Amino acid sequence: MISLDSLITTSSQQVFEQIDGEGVILHLESGIYYSLDSVGVSIWNLIQQPKSVDDIKCSLLTEYDVEPQQCEQELLALVEDLAAQKLIEIKDATTA
Repeated sequence: MISLDSLITTSSQQVFEQIDGEGVILHLESGIYYSLDSVGVSIWNLIQQPKSVDDIKCSLLTEYDVEPQQCEQELLALVEDLAAQKLIEIKDATTA
């Protein structure tokens, strides 16, 4: 289960390219492309090095005008989506 303490980083099985403020990810194993909006690109850039979900949330709250609860819900949903597609790696902070 993903929590605010979970550490997240990009998977090595992907290639990312930013075009006009949006992002495109190619999952090398499946050959499927995924797109990210500008907020998704901000998150993607943050997780080039392992970051906790809470650190990502704090960065987003300083960058965007969004309520903390909404930010957390949408961030967790995106992280779960990216994890389901094997585009990111997630580690429990207590075992990292």
